[in-house]
Amino acid sequence: MNKINYVSKAALLILWSAHVSSFSPNFWGVSHRPSATCPLGLFDKLFEEEGPLGKGITVGKVQVALIASDRGKGSIFGQLEDLSRESNEDQEELAFLARDVCLALLRKSDDWTAAHSESKWFKYDDAGKAESQFNDWANAEALKFEKEYIPSEDDEEKGTSTMVVVSLIIEIEGDETKFDGAGFSLAGTKEVLTSIASDVMVAEGEVVNAVELFWTPSERTETVTNRDLIADFPELISL
Repeated sequence: MNKINYVSKAALLILWSAHVSSFSPNFWGVSHRPSATCPLGLFDKLFEEEGPLGKGITVGKVQVALIASDRGKGSIFGQLEDLSRESNEDQEELAFLARDVCLALLRKSDDWTAAHSESKWFKYDDAGKAESQFNDWANAEALKFEKEYIPSEDDEEKGTSTMVVVSLIIEIEGDETKFDGAGFSLAGTKEVLTSIASDVMVAEGEVVNAVELFWTPSERTETVTNRDLIADFPELISL
């Protein structure tokens, strides 16, 4: 498992912090429900400051499972590896990372088999809770992606075709980004990814507080099967 973690957090007083960490091989990650948004009363948003993408802070997660028929440079593996190498802790770079991952998945829409998304909204005054939610989801995903998928010696598919699961977690300012709806239809999944790809670039990426990317398998010799998806990613909804 490999993980490269880039997180950039924006405080209301324009105080910035960032950290980078890496873990051992079996999943790749880069940092940076069916879906349900946290219910709010009208009063909760009434006095919230309006930003470029609306009010408050949203933490969202989208996952896509797809078939990868090859593992070369032009495959989803090659694209994700390139994006992870090019990304860093800079806030705008995190926005580019999120956008480019969404665009890479959209270009592979013919290969999608399942998806899932969820989100939770927070008031600006609850920025610490938003960060905690982001970290909770990221840690939960990391645990799932630690599993190795070593094919048996007689597996003819070893190193060739495999299922791939890509998970993207984002903390973004505002309430207008569409996170909910992936997995219920192909069109709905495209709409979620398109919304994220567009919104993360608003204000030159300054609306993005944190991004984390995971994918599995990472090793070219590993194979994820449909049975693995059902066992390890039960939240995914077949497309």
